Amino acid sequence: MTDPRDTLGFVRNRLDRHSAEQPEEAVPAFDAPDAHLVLLCGDRIVLRGATALIAPGDAADLADGPRVFLGHRDGRPVFAAAAPAEVAERFAGDEVRTLDLRSIATESAVEAEELGLLAVAKSMLDWHARHGFCANCGTATVVRAGGFRRECPTCAAHHFPRVDPVVIMLVRRGDACLLGRGPHFRPQMYSCLAGFLEPGETIEDAVRREVFEETHIRVGAVTYRTSQPWPFPSSLMLGCAAEALDEAIVTDPKELEDARWFDRAAVAAMLAGSHPEGIQAPPPMAIAHYLMRAFVAGET
Repeated sequence: MTDPRDTLGFVRNRLDRHSAEQPEEAVPAFDAPDAHLVLLCGDRIVLRGATALIAPGDAADLADGPRVFLGHRDGRPVFAAAAPAEVAERFAGDEVRTLDLRSIATESAVEAEELGLLAVAKSMLDWHARHGFCANCGTATVVRAGGFRRECPTCAAHHFPRVDPVVIMLVRRGDACLLGRGPHFRPQMYSCLAGFLEPGETIEDAVRREVFEETHIRVGAVTYRTSQPWPFPSSLMLGCAAEALDEAIVTDPKELEDARWFDRAAVAAMLAGSHPEGIQAPPPMAIAHYLMRAFVAGET
């Protein structure tokens, strides 16, 4: 039986990852004859046919930032590099193009296991773009461990890539679930509530806090369901199911444009694209879609 989580974007990845614990000599040459490269031009990834794994020689003299050694895939070294956004114009033809990562995921422009690798590449390059200076003393840092660490030559501080955990929750009360829409959502789309974990907070408490802040609904039991990397820029979505203790919704307009209770039939119609009000669900590659489908199936 197919696992419904297989439709989630960025979760499948057969990359044998490099890490900061490995020695510098474990990083192969960038121009190794069997090497692959993921090239980001601004926020767009170069695609050759149905793959984003190109030859490093295709990007000779184009990359303007650090080259990150991601690891090995099928025994071949894989690097990631960034180039200015205008470089994307050079990759426009019959066999080559550029596309942003969200579109690559929604259009299934590459195979699912390659999509997970692209998530690693984008998150790592975004981290390097934002952490060029030491947070301790302000000195420009240098790249080490193939890009999995930056070091300060002045105070010797080590800096490592970060992941930001986010809770996303399907809140249920009886046979209805709570969905909302933010002001930045595409028209007519409703989704699960979500928010970042705060320091010193458990997953369960983050779910309860976020739901109350956005809707004034109190939450009791919280159950973890599944997770999804979300490389925009480097989050980890922690999917949960939660039991509501209240029914009356009071939204904060700074947080949500609207929030409503939907019964199973309404959510099923949203997922099928047949809701009478034209209300839409997130795409199948999003963890909210998975949580909503589990609710319709009676699994939450």
